[in-house]
Amino acid sequence: MNLNKINPIRRRSVAAFTLVETLIAVALTTVVLGSMMSLYTSGAISFNAMGNYLDMDTKSYRALDLVSREIRNSNLLLSYTNNQTLVFSNNYANNGTGQITKIAYDPSSGTVIMTRTGQKIVSLLTGCDQFSFQLYNHAPDTTSFTTDIAFYAATNATQCKMIQLSWKCTRNIMGSKLTTESVQTAQIVLRNKTQ
Repeated sequence: MNLNKINPIRRRSVAAFTLVETLIAVALTTVVLGSMMSLYTSGAISFNAMGNYLDMDTKSYRALDLVSREIRNSNLLLSYTNNQTLVFSNNYANNGTGQITKIAYDPSSGTVIMTRTGQKIVSLLTGCDQFSFQLYNHAPDTTSFTTDIAFYAATNATQCKMIQLSWKCTRNIMGSKLTTESVQTAQIVLRNKTQ
């Protein structure tokens, strides 16, 4: 007698998964997929962060280059508003008649712009959370015993010979502000100041 022909139902039940085996397979699959999703998410955040750093550094260096050139070529700081605007007089443009350059920070929109007489507005920075500057009557002498930079603080705009600028820009990663930020600081001397 052939046992395969007599009891075909019993043979099929041996080939199937049990409930315990199925639950273990689902649990292992969930753990593996969860780990892969976690790695993908952290990789995407890191990739976005590096892209943001690169973009912010490029824009900060460009802004620093433009601002430094304008300040260095200025012959006088005309006015300022604490940590918001700087207004310079330049004598190297507009056929020798001079021009006015204004650097302005808008904290509500987080932008820093530069305007020049007779030219279009230049957007320097976006996503700027902090913009500050200090005015000094001349650059500190590093060879002297007085190294306290506050000793050289200017009391008004006409005394200004050097400006220390600082700003911080941030970007969102996946909808929230994480640690993506770029901080830039520079000391810039008004080279053409005559007084």
